[in-house]
Amino acid sequence: MDLDALAAARHDDWQRLDALARSRGRLSGPEADELIERYQAAASDLSLIQTTAGSTALGDRLSISLAKARLRFTGAPRNPLAQFVHFAVWSLPAALYRVRWLTLAVTIVTVAVSALVAWWLAADPRALANLGTDAELQQLADEGFVAYYSENPAASFAGSVWTNNAWIAAQCIAFGITGVWVPYVILQNAMNLGSTGAVMIAYDEVDTFFLHLAPHGLLELTCVFVAAAAGLRIFWAWVAPGRRTRAEALAEDARALFSVAIGLVFFLFVSGLIEAFVTPAPWPWPVKIGIGVLALAGFLAYMLVLGRRAWLAGETGDLTEPEAGARRIVAG
Repeated sequence: MDLDALAAARHDDWQRLDALARSRGRLSGPEADELIERYQAAASDLSLIQTTAGSTALGDRLSISLAKARLRFTGAPRNPLAQFVHFAVWSLPAALYRVRWLTLAVTIVTVAVSALVAWWLAADPRALANLGTDAELQQLADEGFVAYYSENPAASFAGSVWTNNAWIAAQCIAFGITGVWVPYVILQNAMNLGSTGAVMIAYDEVDTFFLHLAPHGLLELTCVFVAAAAGLRIFWAWVAPGRRTRAEALAEDARALFSVAIGLVFFLFVSGLIEAFVTPAPWPWPVKIGIGVLALAGFLAYMLVLGRRAWLAGETGDLTEPEAGARRIVAG
């Protein structure tokens, strides 16, 4: 094969391919179609050159042109740092914002059930006795509840609390589609809080209960409520898909709310650090509770303020649709 003759015959076509690949801005529909057509034609030319002549300078140059064209219609690989920034600023806040009302509902149900269980057990000595002997309950109220936060080294305790809570949150989202796992977790969590609170109330340690729960519990419990809300949202997408098919609704919401499972790992890590290092610390209670309030306020601002901005910008939380919000903001 005469390579010079082929290069002369295809020169204009290859030049046009280069021009389209180097063009700035968005390609029009006809230009995008032309780019793909010329890419396919040039790829056939390169295959012919390599088959008949092997490795040549002409083939190398054409291969570079094809690589540039391929990046033009497939996009360059995203920088890992840019991916993380997009996830933190757009995808995760939007996904959290989507479940804000369900999170509020889960919070109300948990608080109501916990209060009812605590009131019932504290008011009925026979029901309270089912939790243990008087000596066991007295020991829990006087020593056990407080000792729980300091009986292990702070670093290992923080890791244990973090992994346990992250696992619970992941289960809520992963098994939310069943429709029964999330209510089970909500009720179990509420009953545990209520029964522990009842013991502390019965033995006049209610102030100890709330003081030791507040620093870390504000953020920790909110994260669990968010995970439960995400699981319920996935279940509801399957029950009431709207105009989408059930498979489409389930796939779309599951992809979007998977961001929640990833993001909560970080926030639960923060609550774990507070529980291990702040709750048992010999600091004034206003300082310790203030740290917990600030942590919760930061999370709510991230969820509601940044989340609303991302949601209005077109983000859904779906990690398979990168930079949707960013593109909307730039275009606006």
